[in-house]
Amino acid sequence: MTKSRPVWRCVGLALLLTSTSAQITLPSQDNVTDYAPSVNVQCPDFSTTNLVREFTPQNQTLHPAEIEFVNKRLNTTVQDAWYAWLNGSALGYNISAFTYGAGCLSALDARNESSKAAGTGGLLQAASYITGLSGGSWVTGSLLFNNWPTIKDLIYGNDSLGLDGWKLDLPFASPDGLDVFSQNNQYFYGSILWSVFSKAATGVDTSISDPWSRMISYHFLNQTTRSNFFTNKTAHGAGQLWSDIPNIPAVQQGLAPFPILVTDSRPASLNTTVALTLDPTVYEISPFEFASYDPNLSAGMNLTYAGTHLTNGKAANGSACVTGFDQAGFMMGTSASLFNQIFDFANNELQGFDSADSHTFIYLLQRQLRSVRTRQDDVANWPNPFNGLKSATYDDSSSTWLSLIDGASNGENIPYGPLFVKARALDVIVTLENSADDPNTWPKYVSSLKCLVLSYEPGSGSSVLTTSQRLSTILRASHQQFPPIPQSANDFISTGVRQRPTFFGCDPSQTPPEYPLVIYLPNSPPITGDDPVTNSATFKLSYPSLHTRLFLDQVHLNTISGFTPNANTPDPNFGLCLQCASIDRSRMKISPTPSRSEICAQCFKQYCYDPQNPPSVSELPNRKLVFKDPTPEGLSKITGFLGTNKLKLVGGAVGLFVFIVVLCVSLIWWKRRKDRKIQYSQVSNFHEDDGDSTRLWRRSHQPYSDYHAEQYELPTQSGHKRPGSLSTLT
Repeated sequence: MTKSRPVWRCVGLALLLTSTSAQITLPSQDNVTDYAPSVNVQCPDFSTTNLVREFTPQNQTLHPAEIEFVNKRLNTTVQDAWYAWLNGSALGYNISAFTYGAGCLSALDARNESSKAAGTGGLLQAASYITGLSGGSWVTGSLLFNNWPTIKDLIYGNDSLGLDGWKLDLPFASPDGLDVFSQNNQYFYGSILWSVFSKAATGVDTSISDPWSRMISYHFLNQTTRSNFFTNKTAHGAGQLWSDIPNIPAVQQGLAPFPILVTDSRPASLNTTVALTLDPTVYEISPFEFASYDPNLSAGMNLTYAGTHLTNGKAANGSACVTGFDQAGFMMGTSASLFNQIFDFANNELQGFDSADSHTFIYLLQRQLRSVRTRQDDVANWPNPFNGLKSATYDDSSSTWLSLIDGASNGENIPYGPLFVKARALDVIVTLENSADDPNTWPKYVSSLKCLVLSYEPGSGSSVLTTSQRLSTILRASHQQFPPIPQSANDFISTGVRQRPTFFGCDPSQTPPEYPLVIYLPNSPPITGDDPVTNSATFKLSYPSLHTRLFLDQVHLNTISGFTPNANTPDPNFGLCLQCASIDRSRMKISPTPSRSEICAQCFKQYCYDPQNPPSVSELPNRKLVFKDPTPEGLSKITGFLGTNKLKLVGGAVGLFVFIVVLCVSLIWWKRRKDRKIQYSQVSNFHEDDGDSTRLWRRSHQPYSDYHAEQYELPTQSGHKRPGSLSTLT
């Protein structure tokens, strides 16, 4: 079989990916203060270099480096990946003629033997783009900055590759347990706030999104292990830049798709109490630029110089620019900055989080605000590089700052936008949706209804509906349209498309097709009828090892299995069906256009959504919808139970026994801790002292806002001094 250049153009995966194995090599980073950007850097010569490029919806252009990136992979790695995936498959064609999560990506990865055997493994390698938003941005960034390993190695670790794995059992907000005043938690908070204060000392506004970004870095970037989690032996991802992605070995070898993160904005003119509509500008973050293809802006800024205040494309401060603002953790944290949606300032809490996590975040923000004044506390603060541009259409043209928020804030839970950009001309979009829209936290209706293309989010389908609406109205001039989909949440439920793989846009009426083909893979109940473990709560911030394993296994099995109508068994042909869908647009580019093969025709009959003859949820029997916690008696549950019911337990024999044991262990631990060599130096205003008054305060359940500690600590860092300007903070 001849390996000629394929006729197909590009596949876009929205959310996650997996790939190579060599250990990543990046510049040495050993200081958490590397989170601070560099200011007063000499700008490039504006007479020869533009930091901002402008275009129009009718005359879109992509960044030249993006074109080079995609074409290089298309002509080498991607071509070989298509050949390897399709070679030997029984599609009935002449082959030479033409993100939801980690578990789903693993099922599309050719390096996973079970995926390869099922025929689904290989699509990941053939993808040209991968987009992510909110939690999907974490997977995208984690894969890249760990050098594109397999999902198994990324999550569970691999000593030979220097991978320690995700530490999902350690809660984001309080990794050492519920007591925020424990020594290790205080070391953790001290390091995080040290990073944030160093950024603030440069004059760049911070917010709660900054400590949030540092927490993300600890869990998903490549410098944190269990042994160094509560130390400053490494920078824990500080200093790793999104613009450094092209230097990652796996990327240089062409093994990773082109990554794009999505973030929404809250215009300065918008009342902060009003829900976000589809109108505000949506931005994308690639390794090369911070941009928006929305018709109202249509501009991009060189990401290396993000953080620079620009007016009409020139530095507002003459020749002084900013670099290092594009911290990888902060890019992921910006895309996942959901606090504007859940901050309840009246009650001083975060809605959706459990009380312990909510109190921890509020506590951190209050400590931060004692020393740092921020512009907006509940968003990611970005200097506006588009100030002065497109004043007739761009809402924030007169704003010097942008308030960026979670990429799903406008209802588009799936990062479709970048994939539908007309200039990218994608043929196929694979959507991994994990939205949590209904009472059982399943997708309720595809996010595409308001938006548009391939991504990952849990739910009911609302994201697809949202994308479809935005594409057909606001983005009609700049983006491809979304293919026909069910037109309401009820239709998404009654047709069953939220509980099974579905192909949208199988039979376009125009040549070339007026929309891409969308392969929709929603988070859904197990086809086997087993209890579901993948529809856990959105704000669950830790996962015991057992739950992590069961979650990934369940998603993997669902993804490689497809579905068999009126049965609870896998479809043995689903791998072939996925291949049929992936190459169908390429078939249409052949003249004369050949008919679909018999096997592909059968696949399309089973998996395509036909609005004239919609499927029915009755074809999906015995699907359990109610979440089953696989670790109800886990340590975290016991800890939480004891913490909230201690007085009740004291009255009973069992409760008394537990209380005595815990008390004895605590006293022994306390003595050992007092005798331990102190590795940390005293630094004013950074670390709450763990004295008796603090512990009494913690037991009293009074709000942290009323407590003012007198003494703080910060981890010592050999060979590094904290920024001199920090000494003035009070």
